[in-house]
Amino acid sequence: MNISEVKFDCRHFRGEIPCTPNKLSGSICTDCTDYDKITKRILIIKLGAIGDVIRTTPLVEKYRTLYPGCHITWITHTPDILPKKAIDTILSFSFTSVFTLSHKHFDIAINLDKDQEACMLLSDINAIEKYGFIWRDGHLNTANHLAEHKILTGLFDNESKINTKSYLEEIFEICGFTYNRERYLLNVNEQLVDTWSILKKEANNKKIIGLNTGCGKRWPTRLWPSENWIELIQLLQNAGYEPLLLGGIDEHEQNLVYQQKTGAKYLGTFSLEEFISITSQCDGIVTAVSMMMHIALGLGKKMILFNNIFNKHEFSLFGNGEIIEPSTGCDCYYGATCNRNRQCMNDIATELVFNAIQRHIP
Repeated sequence: MNISEVKFDCRHFRGEIPCTPNKLSGSICTDCTDYDKITKRILIIKLGAIGDVIRTTPLVEKYRTLYPGCHITWITHTPDILPKKAIDTILSFSFTSVFTLSHKHFDIAINLDKDQEACMLLSDINAIEKYGFIWRDGHLNTANHLAEHKILTGLFDNESKINTKSYLEEIFEICGFTYNRERYLLNVNEQLVDTWSILKKEANNKKIIGLNTGCGKRWPTRLWPSENWIELIQLLQNAGYEPLLLGGIDEHEQNLVYQQKTGAKYLGTFSLEEFISITSQCDGIVTAVSMMMHIALGLGKKMILFNNIFNKHEFSLFGNGEIIEPSTGCDCYYGATCNRNRQCMNDIATELVFNAIQRHIP
């Protein structure tokens, strides 16, 4: 065959090595029945935090529906969270990845991060259509008018406080769409899920309530007091639930304290992949952390979410739970330090949280 007969626009094309149909059956482009023409090439730039990456994945479903033959490339700092079956090419942010992308052509390129490196990358990408945030005139700017609202809510608290759109509504609008309850996509290791199914057996038919006790280092103002967690654990135990302490390295020492004082189950810290598998065994989750929220929602779990410093309209729980806020409100909007002598998270009553759990996970 001739080089002119090679179908470079086929989804199975792998560059310099044989494609899967060729390896499996010896097929070549001139007579291959597996030819799958790529109709559009789409790049998603979403580098940021794990939770932010997860809550951007509904765009994949939208693009797949709109362009069934599209090829989607995603570049991020956390590639392990993305499902390989749903996204054609997943790249970790690196010099090699950025250099490679700069020499490719896309029909559509989207950047939903406001960080300089993400904006600069979209500026350098060769694409027919660009959406989101770009680098222009030495600063953050919009690729087109659709991202103006999100820029303004990020720059000015008064604009952010009056916003009633969820993050998903905002990013869909930035891309020129209307959000229609497209769901999260998540990379789940089914073998690990099966391994950790032992937790269900150990619970002996009790509902497992995952308690994500920390709040991350960036926003310490979201931390619920330790005495409240202890009281909640005891209420759950007395009501016939199985509390399961969850967290990362930052929460490890405190979770050991909770375990010692209450006898609640605590398994330790794990890789992200295993953490997701453990979370999959829970019937419900209580958390103040957005990463945990997005993992739980991606798994379809019931959710009780603490919120104080953020605009609650930003969060979409898909009808799977409720948001609980301090009865006295909060004075430190998007603040890492509290402006009060008594922090507002003290004003989320344990009984209120317990009653919410009973409503959603009876």
